[in-house]
Formats: sequence, structure tokens, C-alpha cells
Amino acid sequence: MNEQKLWEDCVAFHGHACGGLTIGYKASLYAMALLGLSRSEDESVVCITENDACGVDAIQVILGCSIGKGNLLFHLRGKQAFSFYERNSGKSVRLVLRPTPAEYQTKEERFRYLQDAAPASLFDVKPAVLSLPERARLFQSHPCDGCGEVTAEHLLRLENGKKLCLDCF
Repeated sequence: MNEQKLWEDCVAFHGHACGGLTIGYKASLYAMALLGLSRSEDESVVCITENDACGVDAIQVILGCSIGKGNLLFHLRGKQAFSFYERNSGKSVRLVLRPTPAEYQTKEERFRYLQDAAPASLFDVKPAVLSLPERARLFQSHPCDGCGEVTAEHLLRLENGKKLCLDCF
């Protein structure tokens, strides 16, 4: 694995290099090492992220987790914490970013610290506390009887015998 190439791919996807992207990059590499992960072409690798910040883009690039495949889920708590799961082995881990040491005052110093630090020094390794989510489900879609827009059936509501999307309901 060429880590420099992975970093460049993350930057290209995200649009710029920043500390937040570095956090997701390092978390992904650490999860790969701890759980024996590789890029997920299906749903074998799952990430539940507790934030919706820059680092999530690196997780998408490196581990192949995405909202569309159903293996990237948000449990928004405002924490730089990520739970990773490997479905085939049943292994999981929660990585929680440690506070940046106080001597790194500026944005540039914090970025350099994150870039230079080994993942093991950046994250506390904890057991994943959230259950492994079920595989993504596929739903039929039907036109809304109100607006006519095609809507996934699990998000339709019945009212007076009519199937309505959430907006029309």
C-alpha cells in the first residue's frame, strides 16, 4: 500500500489538505492495521462516524465506505470518533481522537502534528459500543398519490387510502 498515493487520493477527493482530512486518513490506516481491513467493494467494512467533518471523506476514499452502499452511517455526537466493523470476521473497534497537545497552537502546527504522528499516538482504541448495523435494504418505490414523485415505499405514509410522500403527508 502506497500511503503517499492514498493521501493524494484523499486530498483530490476532498479538495484540499487539512487537519480534519488527516484525522480520517490516520483513523482509516489504523483501523486497517487493527482489523486487517482492505478497501470494501461491498458492505464487508462498515464505518459509523460520530461527526460529519472532513475526515469522513478520507474514510470513503481509503475504505470504500459510502452512504450509497449503506456501509457509512452517521451517529452524530460531535466527536472525532469512528467505529469500524469487519462483517466477515465480526471484529470491530472504536477509535477516539485524543486531544492535541497544548504546545501545538496554530492551525499549521496542529496540521503538522497530525501529519507526523503515528496513528497509535493519536487515537484511543475502545470497543465499538454500537451494534453492527444490518446490511443495506432495498425498497420498492411508488409514485406519491399527492405530488406524483416516485418515493421509496418505507418513506410513504398512508392517509385516507392514499400513499403519500413525507412532504405531502
